[in-house]
Amino acid sequence: MMDSTPAVDLDLIRRYNQPGPRYTSYPTAPHFSHDYDATDFARDLAAADTDTPLSLYVHLPFCRSLCYYCGCHMKVTQRADSIQRYVDALKQEIDQMAALVSAERPVVQMHWGGGTPTYLTAEQIRDLGTHIRRRFRVADDAEISIEADPRGLTEDRVAAAAEVGFNRMSVGVQDVNRVVQEAINRIQPTETVAQALRWAREYGFEGLNVDLVYGLPHQTPERFQHTLDVVDRLQPDRIALYSYAHVPSIKKHQRVIDEDALPVPETKLRLFKQGLEHLTARSGYRFIGMDHFARPTDALARAQDTGDLHRNFQGYSTRADAEVVAFGVSGISQLRGAYAQNVKALPAYYEQVANENAPTVFRGVRLSPEDQLRRHVIMQLMCNFHLDKAAVAERFEIDFDDVFADAWARLSLLEADGLLIRTENALHVQPPGRLLIRNIARAFDAYCDHADHPVHAQTV
Repeated sequence: MMDSTPAVDLDLIRRYNQPGPRYTSYPTAPHFSHDYDATDFARDLAAADTDTPLSLYVHLPFCRSLCYYCGCHMKVTQRADSIQRYVDALKQEIDQMAALVSAERPVVQMHWGGGTPTYLTAEQIRDLGTHIRRRFRVADDAEISIEADPRGLTEDRVAAAAEVGFNRMSVGVQDVNRVVQEAINRIQPTETVAQALRWAREYGFEGLNVDLVYGLPHQTPERFQHTLDVVDRLQPDRIALYSYAHVPSIKKHQRVIDEDALPVPETKLRLFKQGLEHLTARSGYRFIGMDHFARPTDALARAQDTGDLHRNFQGYSTRADAEVVAFGVSGISQLRGAYAQNVKALPAYYEQVANENAPTVFRGVRLSPEDQLRRHVIMQLMCNFHLDKAAVAERFEIDFDDVFADAWARLSLLEADGLLIRTENALHVQPPGRLLIRNIARAFDAYCDHADHPVHAQTV
């Protein structure tokens, strides 16, 4: 079992807190190209091995109101007919895509993200969930999760989700303090959150996650400690502790946030340190990596112990062998040899589905042999904090030292700062390096060497 309490050296973090990819994919999404289109993806999907399991992602973009901090692909609407139109289009897309996939392939994982999936009515949740099960072979032990906004969540929605097989729920909390909630336009009493978790437990949900965000306007160590104490009482199985990325040039609605109310960089780093130390040392969670924490008995922690942890656009995953097929606007599919992203605009999505132009892909990338090699290395580091050179060499039939000579050299300074240890046969990430794993992984990223590489968020 891995040490769950990495040391938080603020001086070290300050030095390495630079822009860098999150490595939910490799190559990362900014490197996707329009040269890879729906025809390419359909061909790759149809050619996939019939014994490779599937992970389905369904994107539901609608929200009742706008949270000012939000960085997701979403759309505010109060119109029930708009949501129903989208659900109907999703069902059409699911039918079209199911025809491309072997019926033998089991679905071992499914995730509904957004937006707000629980903005759907109970009837719509039941209808869409049932439709997917009619078109795909969902395994009895599949991990099926849904993102939930406690505001507006009702018992009948939770019951409907349980009825169609959902067994995990992720609840957005962000911060429990009223002054912070007002600043981000997301007011939700703690009792509303507690009720959502009670319903989920009553209806048999086995894994409950709570999302928190640090770096929000008006957050202080005292207020954030109150949020952490409340979460202790809620007792979720997993916690995601995200860094708020203030990018008003990209997300125009973030301009509403008073920048003077945002924590200064030094305070934000201290909030991160406070959260990590509280969740691990006091609350007993395992630091899985990046921004994820889990109980030591949770499936994520067990997968990390056995070396089976994986990472995709939904974050850390226990089903490393599954290929992801995404439905809905902006969804990203992940095959062993390709990534493909669906169109982002609703009008274009509706047009393609109506014309039976599935997949609704508008860009992507087919991985070269080198891409697949580097993806494997980066994912090993991101998920397991260890790299066995001989295992990589044998799997890809390469001379590791020859292929990665430049990357190995780039690790010298990180090793001198105590982030990792290199031996003749392996790379071992040390506790301080687990907090800066994106910096370590970047040494193996061939695209980050390019002068025109995209700008990313800070690594912490």
